[in-house]
Amino acid sequence: MARWEPGARERLVVAAVDLFTEQGYDATTVTQIAERAGVTKSTFFRHFPDKRELLVAGQETLSRLLAEGIAEAPAEASPLEAVAAGLVRAAGMMGPESREFAPRLKAAVAASTELQERDALKSVSLAAAMKTALVARGVPDPIAALAGELGVLAFKRGYADWAEADRDDPNDFAGYTLAALDELRAASASLG
Repeated sequence: MARWEPGARERLVVAAVDLFTEQGYDATTVTQIAERAGVTKSTFFRHFPDKRELLVAGQETLSRLLAEGIAEAPAEASPLEAVAAGLVRAAGMMGPESREFAPRLKAAVAASTELQERDALKSVSLAAAMKTALVARGVPDPIAALAGELGVLAFKRGYADWAEADRDDPNDFAGYTLAALDELRAASASLG
């Protein structure tokens, strides 16, 4: 078993999601995940404290990119325009491999209550990162919180639409998230 081969973290995530999909989250062990990824069990624990954390691999990076995009938006940008800038910045980390991986991840999460709970916590964390970045721009707290929540909804909806779209569709992930944000903006305006 190759101990120092690069890409161990990514291979562990793919192996785990595949095993969760094939045999269920509860039936999958850390040892099986490590073996499927071609690493040792100790390598697994260098990257993740437990198998639940595999689902949120990259969350810190995603939160950081969202916040950076918001911080770098033009000073005159509205809160939702700043969120759009964050979504575009974060979309850069989502390549073709993420698109191919999405249906398996969705199936694994749908089949496990524990993974659904972890996914919900991930959403809360992403919304908090956007809210914090907006507050740092001087956006009042309630508006920043709402804009952050809309950003998470746009990200999740855009991700789902992007993953399910025809692979020949020329639109990138950013286009899907921005379209979802525009739909949410229009929907919220109709609330009265």
